[in-house]
Amino acid sequence: MVRRNDERRAALVDAAIEVLAKEGARGLTFRAVDAEAAVPVGTASNYFANRDDLLTQAGARVYERLQPDEATIERQRASVPGRESYKVLMHELVGRISAFRTGYLALLELRLEATRRPELRAVLTERVRADVDANVAYHEQSGLPGDATAVRLLYLAFNWLIVEQLTLPGVFSDAEREQLVEAAVERIVTS
Repeated sequence: MVRRNDERRAALVDAAIEVLAKEGARGLTFRAVDAEAAVPVGTASNYFANRDDLLTQAGARVYERLQPDEATIERQRASVPGRESYKVLMHELVGRISAFRTGYLALLELRLEATRRPELRAVLTERVRADVDANVAYHEQSGLPGDATAVRLLYLAFNWLIVEQLTLPGVFSDAEREQLVEAAVERIVTS
């Protein structure tokens, strides 16, 4: 029987994210999640039907936690559309994702695991596609310069920039990262 204490479930899923980031997908066990969450052994197995359920919920939770807060959304909506506001938006995006290091590393582990688990692949594909579509829709509604292709190109460029920063932080300095964000917007976003 799967339990329904939502706060406990969220704590267990957050613990699963930490385990994925530290130990990789192979290290994600119910026992490891219990230890990370500092709960009695057997707790996670009472909340998730199986390991696939835990992996899927961890993937969904990472995306929840990566969403901008309302203040960020309102500040962006209130700004004058243009390259400068686009640069601010991209700096905030890269900073927000980089600040949740374990979440992004867990997401990378989930993506690798998805190559072997069709159900997880389907969930992540749907989630990432929805995220890209939402970014394109926001872009089109906001009046920012550029088109849907520019949004997709920035998505691809910044994903790898973030991977580089989180896995090999010595490749680019913070100043170089900032310059790369600026250059990407300048070169990809036309009129």
